[in-house]
Amino acid sequence: MADWNPGAYLQYTDERSRPFGELVARVPGTPATVVDLGCGPGHLTAVLRARWPEARVTGVDSSPAMIEQARASDPGTEYVLADLATDRHTADVVTSNAALQWVPGHRDLLPALADRAARTFAFQVPGNHDAPSHLLLREVAARAPYAEVVGAVERRATADPDEYLEILARPGWTVDAWETTYTHVLQGPDPVLRWISATGAQPVLHALEAADPALRARFEAEYGAALREAYPERPYGTPLAFRRVFAVATRTP
Repeated sequence: MADWNPGAYLQYTDERSRPFGELVARVPGTPATVVDLGCGPGHLTAVLRARWPEARVTGVDSSPAMIEQARASDPGTEYVLADLATDRHTADVVTSNAALQWVPGHRDLLPALADRAARTFAFQVPGNHDAPSHLLLREVAARAPYAEVVGAVERRATADPDEYLEILARPGWTVDAWETTYTHVLQGPDPVLRWISATGAQPVLHALEAADPALRARFEAEYGAALREAYPERPYGTPLAFRRVFAVATRTP
């Protein structure tokens, strides 16, 4: 996959940031150090600063474009280019917002990631892999001529709260796991297409673009029409239901 596009990702900053604010609000205590895994373009550092103004924050991301954007917009914070699965930063609190679903086998990594936190490990991942937006992505991508380029589109499934609880609930830890479905009201033309084009559809779109920009444009037209039918515009905007799964694992005294 080509690199991420920070500008496209930041189109819906408020909607994408809200779950992270609700995640860190459930983290107890006042940490001195925080590591944010999958920090993206650095826009969530403000959420961490508002929660813990005195903490030293380190952002980690595997995207050069995202790290470059983060360093430019927030030069006072340390941002590190590294793979989330192999990075070894430790802190009082380790957080991750909508990033671990991109890490192969992320369930198996969770205990080790939690162990890097002296106090609390907290993360949020999308739980909408079977929503119409993703079902249609897989369905349209499986049609000719797109399938010849992109192959089978992975169902990038995350776990339910009870599974994350089972993984993280070990001796010496307490775990709070839950889910929330947000109904975002998006504005403008083809808002669901613009939303998913910056995130879940990126691998498909990049593959098509690399093969033939005209093929990507054709796919976006076909996929966009399917999304408009699945998510019809209302007088007040286009509602998008988005399920997210949260877990906060805290060491017991």
